[in-house]
Amino acid sequence: MEKTDERKLESVKRYLEENKGEESASSVNYNKLPRGFLEHLILRGLHLHLIQPGRVLFSMNIPPRLLNSANYFHVGAITTLVDVAGAASIPAAGFPWLSGEEIEIDAKVLRVGKTIAAVSVEFRKKKTGQIFAQGRHTKYLPRTSKL
Repeated sequence: MEKTDERKLESVKRYLEENKGEESASSVNYNKLPRGFLEHLILRGLHLHLIQPGRVLFSMNIPPRLLNSANYFHVGAITTLVDVAGAASIPAAGFPWLSGEEIEIDAKVLRVGKTIAAVSVEFRKKKTGQIFAQGRHTKYLPRTSKL
């Protein structure tokens, strides 16, 4: 293991030890998480295979640390990987980011069923209406008991 990896892990260990036994999420200071905590946890093992205008291609073997309690690929890890891969493809397409530009975020319900809802979210430049990002969210809707 490299020295930087060891230092990151040591920093995470210190954070977790300082907060062990905490009962309430409100008592945890998330600003104290070490910089790069999620990147190290989720992106370790990600390999870049191709970069071309508007496209990047990555691969990875899913490690056990990214599985949820039901042994499925954790949606938080998937979301982080979507964010990273998507963000990498934007500059590859030559799209500049402009700090301070006003944007619109438009969320629309696609479908609501008995136990699942699907939503689409578009991010647009307010001035031009140009879509620069899109996300979809599928949400489990817990049933209420009829007893």
